[in-house]
Amino acid sequence: MGEIEDVVFRCTGAEAVSVRALGGGDAGDARSVRLADGREVFVKTNPDGMPGAVAAEAASLAWLAEPGMVPVPAVLGSTERHLVTEHLGSGSPTAAAAEELGRGLAGLHAAGAAAHGAPPPGGPADAWIGLAPMRDEPRPDWPEFYADLRVRPYLRGAVDAGLLGGEAAALVDRVCERLPGLEGADEPPSRLHGDLWAGNVHWDGHRAWLIDPAGHGGHRETDLAMLALFGCPHLERVLAAYQEVRPLAEGWRERVGVHQLFPLLVHAVLFGGGYARQAVAAARAALS
Repeated sequence: MGEIEDVVFRCTGAEAVSVRALGGGDAGDARSVRLADGREVFVKTNPDGMPGAVAAEAASLAWLAEPGMVPVPAVLGSTERHLVTEHLGSGSPTAAAAEELGRGLAGLHAAGAAAHGAPPPGGPADAWIGLAPMRDEPRPDWPEFYADLRVRPYLRGAVDAGLLGGEAAALVDRVCERLPGLEGADEPPSRLHGDLWAGNVHWDGHRAWLIDPAGHGGHRETDLAMLALFGCPHLERVLAAYQEVRPLAEGWRERVGVHQLFPLLVHAVLFGGGYARQAVAAARAALS
């Protein structure tokens, strides 16, 4: 019995009859496994050197699994490196599913969190976003949390890697200093997916599912700004449906760049200078 077959048996109690590779993602290899009892499960294997990543993702999925919101795959079991969940079918995005996603996200965000920066219940403080470490630690308000735990750690990483110079770093830091004065900065903490780029929205032809979360308490506009960063299908329908349920603070479109600083700097640290230049452009626009 191979490693994957053994993990699946321990997590589900059923023997694997076939294993099919699905390719690797930002934070691990993926396989579809057919079981002897007819079920199909999904197995994600994280790379070595990512302690706590599986525990963080499993806790995030459990936290996001609010009835009547956006569906997430059920966790069937895990090991230190492997996460076993239900397998999701695939299909094309539809406008109706996009509107359901918008309404579901509004409800999910409204479910709240213990604090800005708080990890999901039972989740580790030292979590991950893709292949980048990410600290989850409660802070008294969103500006302090976002500046100290989401923007500045990756800004330092980009500077240390030679991707950003002193002038560019100072520009981003000025955005952090202005966060308390933004409209909506005093919103209560929302229950965030935390890594909600378009690739982490899975469409099955009928509805949208949330996958690969990095859940934490934060500002709801961050999730929505991340959706816009890499082109979510039917984005305007998602946003319109969201607004119908839980309208955003005035001027939210002008703040998209502020909320994209975090994922852009993470991508800069992981993938290089093109994202660093985008982060500087977002900071410059936020200050204009």
